[in-house]
Amino acid sequence: MCGIVGYVGNKQAAPILLEGLAKLEYRGYDSAGIAVRDGDKEAEVVKTIGRLKNLAEKTDNGKALAGTCGIGHTRWATHGEPSQTNAHPHVSGNCTGSGSGKVESLVVGVHNGIVENYQELKAKMERHGYQFYSQTDTEVLIKLVDYYYKKYKVGPIDALAKTIVRVRGSYALAVMFKDHPGKIFVARKDSPMIIGKTDKEVFLASDVPAILDRTRQVYYIGNLEMAELSAGDVVFYNLDGDVVKKELTTIEWDAEAAEKGGYEHFMMKEIHEQPKVVMDTLRKYIKGDEGSETVDFSDIGLSDEELKKFSSIYIAACGSAWHVGMQAQYVIEELTDVPVRVELASEFRYRKSKLDKNALVIIISQSGETADSLAALRMAKDAGIKTLAIVNVVGSSIAREADYCMYTLAGPEISVATTKAYSCQLMCTYLLAVKLGTVRGTIDNAKTYIDELIAIPAKIQSTLENKERIQWFAAKYAAAHDIFFIGRGIDYAICLEGSLKMKEISYIHSEAYAAGELKHGTISLIENNTLVIGSLTQSDLYEKTLSNMMECKSRGAYLMGLTTFGKYDVEDSVNFAVYVPKVDEHFVGIVAIIPLQLLGYYLSVSKGLDVDKPRNLAKSVTVE
Repeated sequence: MCGIVGYVGNKQAAPILLEGLAKLEYRGYDSAGIAVRDGDKEAEVVKTIGRLKNLAEKTDNGKALAGTCGIGHTRWATHGEPSQTNAHPHVSGNCTGSGSGKVESLVVGVHNGIVENYQELKAKMERHGYQFYSQTDTEVLIKLVDYYYKKYKVGPIDALAKTIVRVRGSYALAVMFKDHPGKIFVARKDSPMIIGKTDKEVFLASDVPAILDRTRQVYYIGNLEMAELSAGDVVFYNLDGDVVKKELTTIEWDAEAAEKGGYEHFMMKEIHEQPKVVMDTLRKYIKGDEGSETVDFSDIGLSDEELKKFSSIYIAACGSAWHVGMQAQYVIEELTDVPVRVELASEFRYRKSKLDKNALVIIISQSGETADSLAALRMAKDAGIKTLAIVNVVGSSIAREADYCMYTLAGPEISVATTKAYSCQLMCTYLLAVKLGTVRGTIDNAKTYIDELIAIPAKIQSTLENKERIQWFAAKYAAAHDIFFIGRGIDYAICLEGSLKMKEISYIHSEAYAAGELKHGTISLIENNTLVIGSLTQSDLYEKTLSNMMECKSRGAYLMGLTTFGKYDVEDSVNFAVYVPKVDEHFVGIVAIIPLQLLGYYLSVSKGLDVDKPRNLAKSVTVE
């Protein structure tokens, strides 16, 4: 959520800032603003409410603002309603926040995250004569920097250090000081921030896509670290003010990977990328000649001996990643006999129960910056428990802090509703299950499972080729008010993700239920033409789930059945049937989710909604 950009170099900053913010629109926002300095002149701040195009129009696409040093921000409201006054950048002076013009302030800054003790800090500032024009915690943070800079007569880095030790919460902070033209100063704690570099320019951003077409050479600033950015140069500092040496990292994604590539929406592009990225992820961890492949975790650093030692597994995640965990629970337990407990990271981190010291804690996160998941990881490490991260973003906080890291090769995922990252995460859990089962001796036919996994990308592609039927059905049900998904076991986990895709982009009320729970209350909600979608991919549960669906049909429901080719003929029982290629039933979820992703997409399109940027949602949830 929110997006930060910054630029200092030899080119006009404002157009570059706007370009970077446009690449971060997927993160979710309600207002935007930029601040640019032209040499040693006062910073010029422009802020608008609503879409980024309003800011572009107000600045003539940035051409109206002179200067080669600047910062920008897209805001997702936390403290204070969405408004021009509450939009970033904020200043240390008693500005009205009216939205544009040169400002006479010592400090101008932008901030992602949340200052939990902002009321205490604001009261302190007011006692020292500071006045506040906004409702935001960010203005408090900027004025606190101003206060320490003046009080102790120190440099920007020391002022930032004194500030951040007083702040509770999370932040990615970028500020410009009136006394230091041509420089941007940054600090970070628990919020994503990367710094890109060329010979004559430095770029700042919350995420890789913002700078990918400018440079692929980046630094990852660590937790509780600061940096001074000037044209072509970056110097890092720790809290003591000592210089910290860092190595540049090369981003492997190309710029085209973050573009739509001819598709109307990023979501549809990313749905169609799944055969490739799932295979890329698969091939990263399957080694050997054709016919003799094995699952190889040497890149992760997990040896067979270590895998044998784990007595149980905890999986902590949020949103779609939690749904991956729910499905993985069934697969891992069945193939390995290792008990698995799946927890929402936001609940796991606050549990008081004693954790198994010999367990493995798996944290799943696309961004690697999800606040609750990061906190759950740190809690596990504090307890002395080994941790494994399954993440998509190289160098992210969770990736760096986990004991072991299993990267998904999904590439940049721009649409807020995850599709390809979800599928790659599932593939990682399947690989983990097969590897665990092999080294622990609970499966003796690993090759059969590996062959099944290798065949999955082609089966995803085959499913995508039948999307027209889903499009027709979505148009038929675009006016639906309530949709229920039901299934048992792995099918229930599939339904959880299918329901989330439905509600988050189509705004249709949608719920997923374990089919056996229908008669414990939910069936009272069934009315004439209520759409009930049943997932029917598990042989031993098929008849029971179908019976539950028929109970709904007898009460007026319209039934959609999702199952595999060659197994069952459900047309006689349901009103609309969707088939996917036959897959080993442990792994069928990665294929069965495709029609449900498409259904959510086409329903959103039919209703004329913003598919890639659904209301009130953000791609990366970096605050609680």
